[in-house]
Amino acid sequence: MRALKLHPLSVAERLADLAVDALIDEADLSPKPALVDRRGNGAHRDLHLGLMHASALSLWPMFLAMAEAARDIGEVGLPLREALGRIGREGEQAMLVTTLGVNTHRGAIWALGLLTAAAALEPQSLHPNAVTLAAAKLALLDDRHAPQPMSHGAQVAQRYGARGAREEAQLGFPSVLQRGLPQLHQSRQQQAGEQNARLDALLAIMTALADTCVLYRAGTAGLHAMQHGAQAVLDAGGSATLAGRRHLHELDQQLLALNASPGGAADLLAACLFIDRLDGAF
Repeated sequence: MRALKLHPLSVAERLADLAVDALIDEADLSPKPALVDRRGNGAHRDLHLGLMHASALSLWPMFLAMAEAARDIGEVGLPLREALGRIGREGEQAMLVTTLGVNTHRGAIWALGLLTAAAALEPQSLHPNAVTLAAAKLALLDDRHAPQPMSHGAQVAQRYGARGAREEAQLGFPSVLQRGLPQLHQSRQQQAGEQNARLDALLAIMTALADTCVLYRAGTAGLHAMQHGAQAVLDAGGSATLAGRRHLHELDQQLLALNASPGGAADLLAACLFIDRLDGAF
């Protein structure tokens, strides 16, 4: 009997796999401060780990369609930007059907959607700087068909002058390139272990990010608690050390008490994991 032979994955299929894997790995990572993980729901009443997994899997066709659109259109420009907007809105609706209306990954759709399309444009040139630059160029284009609701992130950006997900992408994901990825690589080099390295990358992003999810839930007090607490963990040696774990537990308890969940940082960690895997993906 001949063994079943599966067809080789296309570039678009592989990129969709990487995007979904990044979302699932971010959700599974534990212990994340005040976020859904393997321990529980964090500061959320309407989220749990199974829902995060189901939501991530529901987005695979969307990421595939975005990568295929980038491949077919072939260049950064308004046609691709508007195609991505349409596909993203359709993907968000599919997500909401899966989650019964709970917003699990709206921010991640924006960030990972742009990065998936950017990677598909030049799959032979997947250096982080090149991919984020192409994503930034796409983010700077206005989608004429996009609705203009005042989202939580937009409200917070307007009230506090914070840099939201849109500006983070337009600037080329500096929280990922300047903080998340360097810390991920540094912790790996220090033999911290992969899970601890990913936690350290999340914390590095949290140290400077004006996380609009935290600002919406807990204002500037919550933001300062997040940034200073994350820095304290890294200053103590990171999540692989006993002192770092003690500070991480304190940060978790403090953010839970404030009902402050760093969802923006979590989305950027998923983006960080996606970019980190691109080099060896093809």
